[in-house]
Amino acid sequence: MPDVLDASPYDALLLLSFGGPEGPDDVVPFLENVTRGRGIPKERLEEVGRHYFLFGGVSPINDQNRALLDALRKDFAEHGLDLPVYWGNRNWAPYLTDTLREMVRDGRRRILVLATSAYASYSGCRQYRENLADALATLKDEGLELPRVDKLRHYFNHPGFVEPMIDGVLESLADLPEDVRDGAHIAFTTHSIPTAAADTSGPVEGHGDGGAYVRQHLDVAELIAGAVRERTGVDHPWQLVYQSRSGAPHIPWLEPDICDHLEERHAAGAPAVVMAPIGFVSDHMEVLYDLDTEAKAKAEELGLPVRRSATVGADPRFAAAIRELITERAATERGESVTRCALGTLGASHDLCPVGCCPARAPRPAAAGADSPYA
Repeated sequence: MPDVLDASPYDALLLLSFGGPEGPDDVVPFLENVTRGRGIPKERLEEVGRHYFLFGGVSPINDQNRALLDALRKDFAEHGLDLPVYWGNRNWAPYLTDTLREMVRDGRRRILVLATSAYASYSGCRQYRENLADALATLKDEGLELPRVDKLRHYFNHPGFVEPMIDGVLESLADLPEDVRDGAHIAFTTHSIPTAAADTSGPVEGHGDGGAYVRQHLDVAELIAGAVRERTGVDHPWQLVYQSRSGAPHIPWLEPDICDHLEERHAAGAPAVVMAPIGFVSDHMEVLYDLDTEAKAKAEELGLPVRRSATVGADPRFAAAIRELITERAATERGESVTRCALGTLGASHDLCPVGCCPARAPRPAAAGADSPYA
């Protein structure tokens, strides 16, 4: 029997994700949820949703979350961590508020939250915290006893997140034709965000060009490129590039776009490119469409050999990393000394988001931070 791991004072884990449609009829309502309050007409949403329809109107993200839930439960059982795992989404069923209500009715009073976003940014962290605050406000209005909710720290540089991506890049390089393999460039990709949001990502003292969002991605890219160099003996050129821009054209967003980058690399004589989506936890729609469809079509047009490496998904090492983050945070809450595991140069992230961390355009209550109204 495994040793029993202590998760106290926590009595549940909540997997908090973005959500996605699970059929053609879900696509426009899902996009209406995502864009609520922005005044985007239905006709525009139907146009935006065309890439979902290419895949039968189904986003893979929900099934990938189900796989991660299974991996977490299996890992917890094998390692003696008695912690029930729930799942709630921001934009589609199972909705966050419904899941939190279920958890309260099940008697859960100290909840840890795992968000399916590894890096600091408004959309990847604070917006989830705002959603938690909205859900808690609803439960309060319903007269329910509110639980205390804490969010696990950013895990972008945890070995259990980085090592599967190293393996993915190595496998993609090995899959390239031998005559272009050693000269292949690596394009580390992540979601583009407005430059203003990037510049203000992370704690206030770190705000500046690119903020924590860019620095954290660059640190991971350095880790992966260094590991590839050590294991292959080849120093592959690399660059951090962006994908999935969705904003108005007059607002500056992080660049270069992956398709523009492929054109630039081809013009510069690169023999091949490996696209490594380090900014994404799983192979959801933005990976399948923006990389596997659009970027690969651009590469084919150029005659440029490309491969796309896998995301972490439900890799057992990632599940083990989450277990370690849970026991680390639990021990910290109990006042015990802990070793905080992190690779690279940036160290382990904060447990509690400080005031001014990844601010929104308009102030809104956010749970699980130093400024939480639900301490």
